[in-house]
Amino acid sequence: MYGQVLLLNGNTWEPLCVISVPRAINLLIANKAVMVEATGRFLRSVRSEFPVPSVIALKQYINVPRRHAAWSRRGVLARDDYTCIYCGARPGDAPRGKLLSKQDFTVDHIVPRSRGGKDTWTNTACACYACNHRKGDRTDREAGMRLRWEPKTPRTSYIVITMSHGPDTWKKYIEIKP
Repeated sequence: MYGQVLLLNGNTWEPLCVISVPRAINLLIANKAVMVEATGRFLRSVRSEFPVPSVIALKQYINVPRRHAAWSRRGVLARDDYTCIYCGARPGDAPRGKLLSKQDFTVDHIVPRSRGGKDTWTNTACACYACNHRKGDRTDREAGMRLRWEPKTPRTSYIVITMSHGPDTWKKYIEIKP
């Protein structure tokens, strides 16, 4: 009975956290949650068979104060889904004849650190090595480069879930792009 289950808030279906399968089954049996997505596996007892959940939602909404996501390089790359903010390159693309992998992406500071730019969600974005090198120690305007989107602070729950490498079935319940 190992695995993780995405827990959604009642009514809003906003991701709250990732819980264990036993905790999810307890919430279902106590009639405090409903199953939204199943894994396709089953938990069998002598007389019954229960589908193992992948996503469950609480029946009642609970008020959760907003928590701010802590900035991290890994979080920035996950928030942007390893997509270059300047050219739109992604892992698997071959923009200059070289097949890109996740290791070819770096974190770029929109306002360079040498000019007072900070390590914040709104000042950092994912960039491919070529674009980051081309931009160098300049702003995007000075380098003649255009941002494809504005970097934003993600929801805390999104970062928690992305960092735990959840299954694909969770993606439709999570804000992927900023």
